[in-house]
Amino acid sequence: MCGIIGYVGPRACKPLLLDGLERLEYRGYDSAGIVLREDAGLDYVRAVGNLSFLKEAAGRNGSVATTGLGHTRWATHGRVAEQNAHPLTGCEPGRIAVVLNGIVENFRELKESLVADGHVFSSETDAEVVVHLVERHDRGDLVQAVAAAYRELEGHYAFVVIHHDHPGLLVGARHQCPLVVGVGEGETFLASNLAAFLRETRDVQFPNDDEVVAITPEGVRYVSVEGADVPGHDTVRVDWDDEGAEKGGYETFMLKEIYEQPEGVAETIGDRVRHGRLQLDEIGLSDDELRDLRRIVVLACGTAYHSGVVGRYVIEEWARLPVEPDIASEWRYRNPVIDPHTLVVGVSQSGETRDTIQAMKLAHDLGARTLAITNMMGTQITREVDAVLYTRTGLEMAVASSKTFTAQVALFYLLALKLAQVRETLPPEEISSLLEEVHDLPQKIEAFLDGDHPIDEIARRVHDKQFFLYLGRHVGLPVCLEGALKLKEISYIPTDAYSAGEMKHGPIALLDDATPVVCVATDSHVYDKVVSNIQETRARGAHVIAVATDGNEDIQHHADDVIYVPRTHPLLQAALAIVPLQLLAYRIARLRGLNIDQPRNLAKTVTVE
Repeated sequence: MCGIIGYVGPRACKPLLLDGLERLEYRGYDSAGIVLREDAGLDYVRAVGNLSFLKEAAGRNGSVATTGLGHTRWATHGRVAEQNAHPLTGCEPGRIAVVLNGIVENFRELKESLVADGHVFSSETDAEVVVHLVERHDRGDLVQAVAAAYRELEGHYAFVVIHHDHPGLLVGARHQCPLVVGVGEGETFLASNLAAFLRETRDVQFPNDDEVVAITPEGVRYVSVEGADVPGHDTVRVDWDDEGAEKGGYETFMLKEIYEQPEGVAETIGDRVRHGRLQLDEIGLSDDELRDLRRIVVLACGTAYHSGVVGRYVIEEWARLPVEPDIASEWRYRNPVIDPHTLVVGVSQSGETRDTIQAMKLAHDLGARTLAITNMMGTQITREVDAVLYTRTGLEMAVASSKTFTAQVALFYLLALKLAQVRETLPPEEISSLLEEVHDLPQKIEAFLDGDHPIDEIARRVHDKQFFLYLGRHVGLPVCLEGALKLKEISYIPTDAYSAGEMKHGPIALLDDATPVVCVATDSHVYDKVVSNIQETRARGAHVIAVATDGNEDIQHHADDVIYVPRTHPLLQAALAIVPLQLLAYRIARLRGLNIDQPRNLAKTVTVE
């Protein structure tokens, strides 16, 4: 998840690019760069770190170039290093360059083909294949060269190309990643988010997937990826203010990040799953070492811990390996039993959660193999472990996590299937089928977010209640734990989450006709058990809100309200069922008039014990 800004027009573009990048820095701050079309060739400035380092390297004056590109990077392929910062160049650096947001899933095959043709690569990134593909197809028509390159790409991405031989022209394309055109008076912008140019123009156009867009000072041209002209797009005037632009038009960062989950999960899956095949080279263990494991321990705090509980269910089910999820702050003081046949997985969105880091240090000292799941390259946890699996969700601004949870869960699905593959605990055809369903999760999350559901109506009926109970079984339990945490964090309503089977052992005493009970009742082998628990709560007068699988009409006989999520494999439902619970907590907090992005007493990263 990176930021792109491009400009063509009469003005010196370097200040415009730097200002645009500043407004896109929330999309990535590992490194940044700009490229300007000067008379003598393309001129580049790149820097590692946040945008201040690029500004210092570039200065604010000294160039009259009127065509240029800028990029701020959230690293997914390749280290955080200047050689991997965008813009990326081809074999002739002064002639052509590209910036890209997203993942090129088939970059390995493309790179092999390009190297065989004599192309020389200078970075570790997947994105560099795009500029070499454009070079391969360049016959003097940059639009057609980009279209030909696009036809060879697989993945989800948006990219923009600049070419010295074509002054006043930028050419871009998108596939399942954002790209927007800003139309000014005698000037045009191209960016990953309109926040990048909103100070300059509020007139925008939205390119579609499978289109090539070419911008010049005079206007915009669209071409199909087959190379044929297509009709121009309507220009829309937006009325967002500056703050609204940074939030993508959403009222809060949390809501924006809930709606970014399809993109975050898609980026996290990325090239790791292609055509039913799994690539998880970053795991840091050979196949023999994976087969030799006897136990997995998952250490985390808060939301990350809940993702680890999902991990327990899927790893034990698919890989037949015992898994012990534990709260890092407790585990490290327990004198834990660890040996070299144990893999300890530490999960931390920020990579700086102190309790998790200290627990991982202890695991390493006790001789375990260690693996981190984190969203942040170069953070402390990455320096304390043997290997790292990165989620790829971009910066999360809201204190209450949303998109990092679903991305962490997606990584646990992949880890479980990798273990199953190596340990031969599932047939290859079943692994391939599951991988295809994992690959489809982003589209299903998006379908739910874009669809109709009764969450607003439910929130209006229950937002003033004084206590909530969340109930689930099997993989529904960690979903309930996370859903309840969201409600507590942002609405300040006392909330308990329990295994539904435990309700009779105490919590049922809390129920009366003023208690909303949220139940995860997606399709599973314990569905009938969940229904029995629901009936027990309704017998005490509780108001039941059920999350169920599309097509399940039976649940309507047992619940007062039902929120349906798309159908998928029962164990994959965790990545879907959490989304309505995030939205329910959000709408309740809004109705209570609370500051959702900055809830009281909480910090985004807990760096102390």
